[in-house]
Amino acid sequence: MVGLHEEKRFEKIHNVVFSESSIGSRSIAMEIADLIRHKQSKGDVCVLGLATGSSPKGVYNELVKMHQEEGLSFHNVVTFNLDEYFPIAPNSSHSYWHFMHEYLFDHIDIDPQNINIPKGDLQESEVRKYCLEYERKIELYGGIDLQILGIGRTGHIGFNEPGSHVNSITRLVTLDQVTREDAAGDFYGKENVPRKAITMGIGTILKAKRILLMAWGESKATVVGRMIEGDISGEIPATYLQQHHNTTVVLDTGSSAYLKRIYTPWLVGGCKWDDFTTKRAVVWLCQQTGKPILKLTERDYNDHGMNDLITAYPSTYELNIKMFNALQHTITGWPGGKPNADDSQRPERALPAQKRVVLFSPHPDDDVISMGGTFIRLHDQGHEVHVAYQTSGNIAVFDEEVIRFADFYNELKNSQDNKQSGQKEFYQKIKTDILNKGTGEMDTDDVRRIKGLIRRGEARAGCRFVGLPDERAHFLDLPFYETGRVKKLPISDEDVKITVDLLRAIQPHQIYAAGDLSDPHGTHRVCLDVIFKALEVLKDDEWLKDCYVWLYRGAWQEWGIEDIDMAVPLSPDELMKKRQAIFKHQSQKDGVVFQGTDGREFWQRAEDRNRSTAKLYDQLGLAEYEAIEAFKRYHF
Repeated sequence: MVGLHEEKRFEKIHNVVFSESSIGSRSIAMEIADLIRHKQSKGDVCVLGLATGSSPKGVYNELVKMHQEEGLSFHNVVTFNLDEYFPIAPNSSHSYWHFMHEYLFDHIDIDPQNINIPKGDLQESEVRKYCLEYERKIELYGGIDLQILGIGRTGHIGFNEPGSHVNSITRLVTLDQVTREDAAGDFYGKENVPRKAITMGIGTILKAKRILLMAWGESKATVVGRMIEGDISGEIPATYLQQHHNTTVVLDTGSSAYLKRIYTPWLVGGCKWDDFTTKRAVVWLCQQTGKPILKLTERDYNDHGMNDLITAYPSTYELNIKMFNALQHTITGWPGGKPNADDSQRPERALPAQKRVVLFSPHPDDDVISMGGTFIRLHDQGHEVHVAYQTSGNIAVFDEEVIRFADFYNELKNSQDNKQSGQKEFYQKIKTDILNKGTGEMDTDDVRRIKGLIRRGEARAGCRFVGLPDERAHFLDLPFYETGRVKKLPISDEDVKITVDLLRAIQPHQIYAAGDLSDPHGTHRVCLDVIFKALEVLKDDEWLKDCYVWLYRGAWQEWGIEDIDMAVPLSPDELMKKRQAIFKHQSQKDGVVFQGTDGREFWQRAEDRNRSTAKLYDQLGLAEYEAIEAFKRYHF
């Protein structure tokens, strides 16, 4: 049995891992609440350093809940925020002043005089003096008692980008390109993201008495691993936290994925060799040695810390054969099950031969981007496929597209002999609404409706290309999404009811859902949670006992080979047909509103990802295919 000290011997910062970010957020909020109450009991001020961004939202939600439901008071709290964009007005919907009031300050009893957020509307000539005063004010209160942090993909904390000095103080900085790309969704385009910001320095942060850094999701896993296990370097500013005496990094399952004790526990010490860990280890060993599975030798295992694994088998070859067969059995050209075949070694059941299938698509193009080849295969093999588009996707349509469609509508009406009154006024109203809209401002109801209809039409075109009848395309328009903004509502009972009603009406044998939790605007995650909640409601329905749930991934990330339970190979012709289905979504081609940091178009991302998965299977010694779509089975 490996001791805790040995298990964490590569880790240079104390960390805790929770199964869900919501649990981790609750833990942080409880520590903050305990500190506030302790300070209140002594009549002292509690000085908090606060962060913005997606990571602390759950913490702030929990603190608001504690205030409203448990009577937690903030009357003795003084806050100092880490950073603010520059230049930016406080009342801008993109400012961190706005963020903090929206998520925390407007919902608690803090004295407004005790709120300190860097001013983004100064003259640049005033910034240096202001920053020094910000430092002095922190010192006047005796320093920060507890500082919370997030971490950017560049390893920045606050806006201390790569190259920041360990002794840096509050100052004006130039933002890294990656940081601006990550913020592009909130600003409706990278070109709208400010190039500068005011931030507390590394030295300022390290003076805090206690630091809690939170990181959620798979997209943070790589930088978290480097922060906790790597050498201290200005290229990853968060590594400076290794020098702090009282820092804890709070993680969820996704963000902790690349810590050695989790990803490669055999390198740390003794390892519990279950089937999943064995598969991961063998795949990893193949990648380290450049060998296919059936060429691995006893020496390969011994040289890479796996001698205790091979002792559990009569020979290395038997272990290799077992893992080769396990991966071989994931490959199937029959995602709905092969009729009249032995299904004991197949990922799907042979019966019923024709299955009812519900394919959930968070946005109106995820069905074809993420599993278009499998979608086509299921339909062509005679299954009753239904596509459920969970959201309208309206915020991901450029304004120019709306004007183009409104212009078409206007011209069509003008070309008819029987002209209807009002169409010209409607067209002018749409144009005026868009031209008068400021950057990041919410669309009018009419504009949002047109954007939703554009995406709905594209989704229907994609389904028709596959051969699906119109009545099998279901547009759920889940209410949580319909805010007109990047920020969405919490999941409601209505979201779940809509999903439950659809599933009960169809009673599918297969459900496909997006398990891509790296979605930069979080919609995939929320849509998956809605499905999980619906399945919980439906758990006693008899039909559900004969239903398999398969999770696919979207344009941002693919399942690791060890995670794949079903791999559907695609021929070159099938890959081309998938591309043509994606092209039906014209508003999402040639650059989109929420492109993320990857400049490739979605069809290019999907093809590269599918080809890469096929190449990995080939390198492991399995059959060589043009492309592979991958799925993980969810057991409920």
